[in-house]
Amino acid sequence: PSNTGTIRRKFQLNEMHKPGDLVLGGLFKVHYTSVFPEWTFTSEPQQPICTGFDTFGFRRAMTMAFAVDEINRSQNLLPNVTLGYSLYDNCGALFIGFSGALSLTSGNQEQILLQENCSGTPPVLGIVGDHYSTFSIAIANVLGLYKMPLVSYFSTCSCLSDRQRFPTFFRTIPSDAFQVSAMIQLLKHFGWTWVGLLVSDDDYGLHVAQSFKSDLPRSGGGCLAYLEVLPWDSDPGELKRIVNVIKTSTARVVIVFAHEIHVIQLMEEVVRQDVTGLQWIASETWTSAAVLQTTKLIPHLSGTLGIAIRRGEIPGLRNFLLKINPVQNDSNKNNLVRLFWENSFQCKFDPAEWMEADGALCTGDEDIEQVDSEFLDISNLRPEYNVYKAVYALAYALNDMLQCEPGKGPFSENSCATPRTLEPSQLLHYLQKVNFSTSFGDRVSFDENGDALPIYDVMNWLVLPDGRIKVQNVGEVKKSDSGGEELTIDQKKIFWNTPPCSVCSEHCSPGTRMAREKGQPECCFICVACSDGKISNRTNAPECFRCPEDFWSNPSRDQCIPKKTEFLSYQDPLGICLTTTSLLGAFICAVVLGIFIYHRQTPVVRSNNSELSFLLLTSLKLCFLCSLLFIGQPQLWTCQLRHAAFGISFVLCVSCILVKTMVVLAVFKASKAGGGANLKWFGAMQQRGTVLMLTCIQAAICTVWLISSSPAPNKNTQYYNDKIVYECEVGSTVFFSVLLGYIGLLATLSFLLAFLARNLPDNFNEAKLITFSMLIFCAVWVAFVPAYINSPGKYADAVEVFAILASSFSLLVALFGPKCYIILMRPERNTKKAIMGRSSNF
Repeated sequence: PSNTGTIRRKFQLNEMHKPGDLVLGGLFKVHYTSVFPEWTFTSEPQQPICTGFDTFGFRRAMTMAFAVDEINRSQNLLPNVTLGYSLYDNCGALFIGFSGALSLTSGNQEQILLQENCSGTPPVLGIVGDHYSTFSIAIANVLGLYKMPLVSYFSTCSCLSDRQRFPTFFRTIPSDAFQVSAMIQLLKHFGWTWVGLLVSDDDYGLHVAQSFKSDLPRSGGGCLAYLEVLPWDSDPGELKRIVNVIKTSTARVVIVFAHEIHVIQLMEEVVRQDVTGLQWIASETWTSAAVLQTTKLIPHLSGTLGIAIRRGEIPGLRNFLLKINPVQNDSNKNNLVRLFWENSFQCKFDPAEWMEADGALCTGDEDIEQVDSEFLDISNLRPEYNVYKAVYALAYALNDMLQCEPGKGPFSENSCATPRTLEPSQLLHYLQKVNFSTSFGDRVSFDENGDALPIYDVMNWLVLPDGRIKVQNVGEVKKSDSGGEELTIDQKKIFWNTPPCSVCSEHCSPGTRMAREKGQPECCFICVACSDGKISNRTNAPECFRCPEDFWSNPSRDQCIPKKTEFLSYQDPLGICLTTTSLLGAFICAVVLGIFIYHRQTPVVRSNNSELSFLLLTSLKLCFLCSLLFIGQPQLWTCQLRHAAFGISFVLCVSCILVKTMVVLAVFKASKAGGGANLKWFGAMQQRGTVLMLTCIQAAICTVWLISSSPAPNKNTQYYNDKIVYECEVGSTVFFSVLLGYIGLLATLSFLLAFLARNLPDNFNEAKLITFSMLIFCAVWVAFVPAYINSPGKYADAVEVFAILASSFSLLVALFGPKCYIILMRPERNTKKAIMGRSSNF
């Protein structure tokens, strides 16, 4: 096979070289763009014309030259090895940048002599660059075949983190994945949920658009009002349409991921349509762009916030830049300095060009410090700092590789690389493990994807009193220990043109929830008040939460408060009234009982069975007092006792009345001929026994009830949603019905017997009073049943208490009222003669 390879250069590249034992390559955007003459298949390709000299791009190239020079002067890094460099200008064109990369990997000679085994040291061992992500993608694809490392200082496309596609790509700038996350953190910090996004029509912009569309909604940071792609070439019609979209949108925050040239074209149209009142957010490509800090753009761009590459300091760089001199460089192979000189001083070195341009002739003695340019201002080194770190990363990798001890190397047979035999693929191994700190204090290392440690500065465009723009640092975004993004920002330093509020819908306050509108973005919603019993205690709550069982929503629906409790309490007006009535009834019973005891020897008391009267008054007093068990918050013992006490007390009362009625009938019959034998069944012992037996039956019913299905307190929430009604569950409706039915049976029987005895002589006319009292008693309890069933909550207890009191008062007044009247008001009638006299009429 032939041992000669041939590469023919078709056109001259802008370049700069320095020889060395080991050479590094560099690709920089020294010109903004280029113009290609029309080519035909028959004609030879003509030299493309690079236009728009980029002073900052040239300074980045010079930063690499300075870093190499500094390393060569170092005694600790690569001792006894001289580093060289080969730098090329991509002229803002992929074709030219790609040609420069091929020249770096294959050499720029017309003919290259190779060894017979096709081995040999390549022209460069690693390349610093390129500027644009699209350029880096194309170049990295090719360099991957050569296994040559490419360390970019400005390419941020997240796609370049794909180790399968780009195994040799590294970068000293964070990827767009982190920049997008940093932007989202910025939006969330200021509460901007409705934003517009403009991206450039290349890999850089399109990948950012994909990341924003997926990450922004997922992070809860907001959503996009619109997404527009800026034309790569100036297209006035398309730019006019895009600016009109911005102008008519309700989004007041606009994020722009594009290159300087595209932002310039965009802002020209913004000025033409006079679009103001927007908050612009800049990506790292134009955050610090001086070309945009013009008087014409200040009304539109002042207050801009942006994500910027980490600023660094490079001691000695300014002195190095001052020593640049085109006379010391070969005009053909090192024309970058000549181009810079001609652009800075508006002169020409070639007399022919000087005559044609009708300008000044460059001498090389011009004073670069007199140039009104930011070239020498090194107070804000950002991409340059990344270039500096990239060169040092390659140098540290080379240093580690050359310090390898023979027999302990990482390659086949534990071999080590030497300056004469090293290959770019060997350098990759050490570059992946690089870990060092710069003089500025920043640590430099690469993760498994070749990405640097992510950190960005947050910048703000401040308008100075003299009308100039100052890009000031107001914070930073970096990767936190937990793996997320940590935003630190000093809001007091921020200059606002117009403090924006950029939301599609106003925030939903606590007490409401967001309701999405069909077909609208996630950020567009309406606020709906939480329903009763539900709350939301934060802004923009996606849903309302139901309060726990014993809680209810407050009127503003932002807090759960304990439910109001309802029961027949002693503090309630109704409870106070019933308690007072109950105590009054018990007191009256006690008074009547005292009167009867005091006058127990009088005929009125003796003639009406005084022992049963005393027992009846005692039971009535118990009836009045048992009603108190129905007042107050239900407890287990009160629930168990209230119905039992009520049932037994009333049975005792009605039993006494029943026995009194039966005694009246027996005495009447005994007064007739042959009826005396009936009285033996109604003696004192028989009366007591009958009352006791009838009462014990009720006590037995209550005992079985309490044992089998005891009443218990219950928190009822069925009546009211916002109240807890404390009540006593009867436990068994059957036993409760039996208890009432038994009382009703005795009362009915008493009523019937008293009704039969109503026409007896006056001395036995207590039957009339019993008839009247039992009629009222039965009427009260017949009315009680439907009223009790239909009364909710505490009113059911009130109805039962009312029935107890009403029936008790009816018995007390009807049975003992007339007797007390005679004893107290008509004592002359309280004699045996008077009583017997009344009976002579019969």
